Amino acid sequence: MAVGTLGAVLLGGLLWEGYKAVGDPDGSTLFGVRLLPRADDAAMPHLGEILGRLTEPELAGGEPVGLVVLRAAGFTLRAVAVGFAVAVLVGGLLAVLMQRFRVAERGLLPYVVLSQTVPLIALAPVIAGWGGQLSIGSRPWQPWMSVAVIATYLAFFPIAVGLLRGLQSPAPIAEELMRSYAATWWHTLLKLRLPAARPYLFPALRLAGAAAVVGAVVGEISTGTRGGIGRLVVEYAREATTDPAKVYAALLGAALLGLVVAGAVGLAELLLTPGRRASTR
Repeated sequence: MAVGTLGAVLLGGLLWEGYKAVGDPDGSTLFGVRLLPRADDAAMPHLGEILGRLTEPELAGGEPVGLVVLRAAGFTLRAVAVGFAVAVLVGGLLAVLMQRFRVAERGLLPYVVLSQTVPLIALAPVIAGWGGQLSIGSRPWQPWMSVAVIATYLAFFPIAVGLLRGLQSPAPIAEELMRSYAATWWHTLLKLRLPAARPYLFPALRLAGAAAVVGAVVGEISTGTRGGIGRLVVEYAREATTDPAKVYAALLGAALLGLVVAGAVGLAELLLTPGRRASTR
């Protein structure tokens, strides 16, 4: 997995520099429609310039941009982790409920699918407004908690749908065998359905991890939450015309956040799937 990720990063870098070398500085248009982006230094700085900007101060006499980006990514990672954990819980419970009761599947699944059609940019301010009226015991609701709720909203869907498909995947003959042993529904779930759902669950978790990152970044932008990578992208974008490398430095932080989440899911899959562990030795 690490080799594949490194290869993808190197390929992306080669494509970036290759297009910058041969692309039109003004972009390619057809009938007035821009088909390819501009390849000038303002739109596409060299990768070396972007990486070098990470070591330079954000402001005169300030901290390096790379340190600021890492701190912002760490702030967003908290909301992503909480949102992803809650999404696993909510999505898992929904999947088990829909597998157990067919009427629940017919009643809930359409609404689970319909929930993903609501524009996130419209939903985020509503969630932030509701959160501002809540508290956890004596502790007031924090802005990053609203971001975590938005991440949960995007991430629970692939888990619920993927796990449901996995729980329904055992062959009828295997279910009949469990019934012949007088196995309860709970034992059938633990011994048959959950092991059979692993090939469906981990791809769903990878999708959910990516969705949680997207939800957190967009949530920070939509709600105006400060301290995270989403807000940093907006702040750096104001300097796009004079310091484009700085904008891409923030985008690298968001990409790094996605790689961290994907790596965590991959590590969990490696530890929890014996067959996959054996195949990597």
